[in-house]
Amino acid sequence: MSRQYRDGALVSQGFPLDQIDEHFAGKSAVWYDLLRPTQADYKILADELGLHELAIEDSIKGGQRAKIDHYDSHLFINMYQANFPNDTAELDLAELAIFVTKDAVITVRQNDAFQMEDVVKRWDESAELAKYGVAFLLWGILDVVIDNYFKVIERLDTELEELEDLLFDSSPRDTVIQKRSYELRKSLVLLRRAAVPMREVINPLLKHNGDILHNEMLPYYQDLYDHTMRVADWTDSLRDLVTTLLETNLTLQGNRMNLVMKKVTSWAAIIAVPTAITGYYGQNIPYWGFGEAVGVWSSNILIVAISGGLYWVFKKRDWL
Repeated sequence: MSRQYRDGALVSQGFPLDQIDEHFAGKSAVWYDLLRPTQADYKILADELGLHELAIEDSIKGGQRAKIDHYDSHLFINMYQANFPNDTAELDLAELAIFVTKDAVITVRQNDAFQMEDVVKRWDESAELAKYGVAFLLWGILDVVIDNYFKVIERLDTELEELEDLLFDSSPRDTVIQKRSYELRKSLVLLRRAAVPMREVINPLLKHNGDILHNEMLPYYQDLYDHTMRVADWTDSLRDLVTTLLETNLTLQGNRMNLVMKKVTSWAAIIAVPTAITGYYGQNIPYWGFGEAVGVWSSNILIVAISGGLYWVFKKRDWL
């Protein structure tokens, strides 16, 4: 995918990489998206845009933290988009590398997990800002990434509320609560790893890149920074909430166990009284089947039946 904007208007799109130099004429802003680039693709970009070899190496290897690196002729930005693929419970991070020059924004994806279609849609929805060129293109990418963080956090917040309802449900589901709490905590850790460093990406753009960002776009970048701070604070709050939820669940388990122990101890005390009395006096009174084989079998059956019944009752009430 590729686009060329000139004087705020989209004048060309879909051109190949080997023709990118032909679209820098005039006051143009060019975007080109590289999906699974080859060494030949990187060579074209390096020759045309003067990209630093370290920046190229970082984009090839991947797995970089969210960051911004400053070079003489360009910026290198690495970031992650957060999604729940196919409506699953496991958070997924899609990495994106960006080269930014005065005239071009080059995005590099090693796979199609990053939803670039959302970025294109955001550009089309805010076409009135296209006159600001590269600053507009970069803002569109950052805005989509940060908006996705909010969507993810809202879903995690909703699931935490549902988990709180389970916590105080009349029928305890400790295994479900513990498993889901662990999954939510893991997702929050991944989200924090992607979202919190974005403050270090946007803040330098506000302070040290007047040659790339127009003054008119600074309020939009300031808004992105504010949203990033909100995401970081919200993420930390949810992490604390998950920890509190786990501690509360353990406390409730302890309370239920104490209640069970009180009940079992009470019944044991009640049963112990007649057992102690009859044992002390050595009572051995005749009963049905006394001195016969049927008496032995009937007593054994009663022992097994009553013990099995108590086991079933205790198991149903989650005492065992």
